[in-house]
Amino acid sequence: MTTAAVIGSGPNGLAAAITLAAAGASVTVYEAGDRVGGGARSSELTLPGLVHDDCSSHHPFGLASEFARTFPLEQHGLEWAYTDVEFSHPLDGGRGAHAVRSVVETSRTLGADAERYRRFFSPVASRMPTVADEFLQTLIHVPRHPFHLATLGMRAALPAAAVARYFRTEEARALWSGVAAHTFGPFNAPLSSAIGTSLASAAHYYGWPVAVGGSGRITSAMESLLLSLGGRVETGRRVEDVRELGNPDVLMLNTGPAEAARIAGSSLPVHAVRGLERWHDGPAAFKVALAVDGGIPWTYEPSRRAGTVHLSGTYEETAFAEMETTRGRMPERPYVLLAQQHLADPGRAKGSIVPIDAYAHVPNGYDGDATEAIIDQIERFAPGTRDRIAAVTPRETAAIESLNANFVGGDILTGRKDPLQLVLGPTPGVNPYRLSSPGRDRPGVYLCSAAVPPGPGAHGMCGFLAAKQSLKDIVGRSERALAAGTTQTINADDS
Repeated sequence: MTTAAVIGSGPNGLAAAITLAAAGASVTVYEAGDRVGGGARSSELTLPGLVHDDCSSHHPFGLASEFARTFPLEQHGLEWAYTDVEFSHPLDGGRGAHAVRSVVETSRTLGADAERYRRFFSPVASRMPTVADEFLQTLIHVPRHPFHLATLGMRAALPAAAVARYFRTEEARALWSGVAAHTFGPFNAPLSSAIGTSLASAAHYYGWPVAVGGSGRITSAMESLLLSLGGRVETGRRVEDVRELGNPDVLMLNTGPAEAARIAGSSLPVHAVRGLERWHDGPAAFKVALAVDGGIPWTYEPSRRAGTVHLSGTYEETAFAEMETTRGRMPERPYVLLAQQHLADPGRAKGSIVPIDAYAHVPNGYDGDATEAIIDQIERFAPGTRDRIAAVTPRETAAIESLNANFVGGDILTGRKDPLQLVLGPTPGVNPYRLSSPGRDRPGVYLCSAAVPPGPGAHGMCGFLAAKQSLKDIVGRSERALAAGTTQTINADDS
């Protein structure tokens, strides 16, 4: 029986473990913390009874991935819930823009940009199931739907700044900037439209759902599925060197590249270690969990119904803030992403007090306190919020890293998403997952974290694809061994 060890129990580590276990492998997951989850965990961060998400909150690709179709987690207790408005972007003076599930309905609120918005997003959103199959892959693959992939690619390749110039109104430009900023990078970079285009299009087809009971329910459902397949999970087990694990056939690393080099470097070829060590971390997040009595009184009414609210003002303000954090400078008015999960999942609240999760984009390793900057941005678009705050719990970049070693310096994307790193991962080539091939006396070592394509999210596709690659390699090794044995037998007969 094939044996496999998986280090790290975030969505990608668990997805890898499930995929291997479903194929008949004996799988053990090792998690340094006291519970599974990685970036998909939930906790009572402010007041008893209020459920906050530790990191990820909304899951645009939670239903779009091949992993989700192959392993329906709903059978293990996962339930999705939705808000009326997927995301909104308030502006000063009670103005703003917002996106709902329908591209057409969204466009109708954008005045002179109605037709331009439909023209940009409809071709991708209407084909989202097949587009997602192509997007949630490695760049180098044979597309099953080349025209649909090209429809996304023509838009994704553009700098976000070029897309902003396509729109005429301040509202449409602001709405675009809020979703484009999920890249954590400058808007003038090539491919900086990729994540924004994909996320917005997913919102118009799938919505941006939340997991009922918290994002931790995603990974608890994955753990339940893994255990049902015969897999094992060891929490409180920090692996310092992969040689501690004996000699499994497959070793999956749901870690950041630097951590992978540290704990597995002795088992890897030199070129793989160098690739891991050359990896660049990106800007960081500073998180604030708030307990707010009565919710947030947004002056732009649709924001009161939105699961996600982007707080950064105009396109120009957003672009400036993103450029500053990329350059290592803390902006006075940072980009803030705020999640109101209780609107879809009322069970997270307690009476009139609701949980709010917000984070600002800050420089990597930022050691200051961004709490007031975040609250100021909320107060700017929702005067009176400060008086409603019953409790606040900040989580600085160092604390974010201490809770999840993949988030170096508070970088919750596990690496800077510039064109090269976004597309190819730490070890550029046809296969971004395999760090070393399996041999007779050594395991195949694979990277399956958000550092490899298709990147961040609770979709599990990094782990799913890495595990599928390992299974192909094992079959290939077995076939080669069989062929070698046959050749030896023929040679012996000839002699």
